[in-house]
Amino acid sequence: MRFEGSPTYVATADLKLAVNAALALERPLLVKGEPGPGKTLLAEEIARALGRPLYQWHVKSTTKAQQGLYEYDAVSRLRDSQLGDDRVADIANYIRRGVLWEAFESETPAVVLIDEIDKADIEFPNDLLRELDRMEFHVYETQRTVAARHRPLVVITSNNEKELPDAFLRHCFFHYIRFPDRETMREIVGVHFPGLKKALLQEALEVFFDLREVPGLKKKPSTSELLDWLKLLLAEDLPPEALKSNDRKAIIPPLHGALLKNEQDVHLFERVAFMARAGR
Repeated sequence: MRFEGSPTYVATADLKLAVNAALALERPLLVKGEPGPGKTLLAEEIARALGRPLYQWHVKSTTKAQQGLYEYDAVSRLRDSQLGDDRVADIANYIRRGVLWEAFESETPAVVLIDEIDKADIEFPNDLLRELDRMEFHVYETQRTVAARHRPLVVITSNNEKELPDAFLRHCFFHYIRFPDRETMREIVGVHFPGLKKALLQEALEVFFDLREVPGLKKKPSTSELLDWLKLLLAEDLPPEALKSNDRKAIIPPLHGALLKNEQDVHLFERVAFMARAGR
């Protein structure tokens, strides 16, 4: 089966090509890009479009590769042994399956999301190389080898917070999601707000893209933040005129807290607006 996008997710031609290439090569799909363009949502949409189960592994700074395979709960076993619980006789009762184990034993081909892999320790990606390549791993406590019934499509996302090891990159098909242009953004907004008036959408996009071009912003507003802002504009029933200005960089947008997420950027925009007014 091929991924051709979905009614609820705007996938560009190059993104669809990347997904289908990963499926054909049977390699993990590594998706990079700035926060907010729908990297995490991509795995959900692929699973929905292809009719596959989805297993999600959201990585944190403390996450270890072993947790994706399984964990042995020695503390619980010790406690149960002290209480005389009969379960301690079988060590398998204290093996907790990880996301990859669940995906490997899925009755049908699955989609696995390893989300924000760059949050983990630098050794994390390399620690998964063998398992992702061979599609099997060994459970030492029970002396059992778990092999994948079907090779899942593994979607790995990264926000580029740190570089990934070369050895790991060689095993992936790479795709960088570029920030949507205005026409693609119109399509994305149309999926989420199909009844949005064209005049309001036009003014909102002008404000949004002008704001992204302000030099020195610590964090540029993302697609998800634009959608939040539009939701607020609709909730407050603001007309397009509320967003209009001869110089959009000279006014702070209404409900700007949905777009600007730290005080440095708010102060920067206020200074830019003040200087624009003073120069008139």
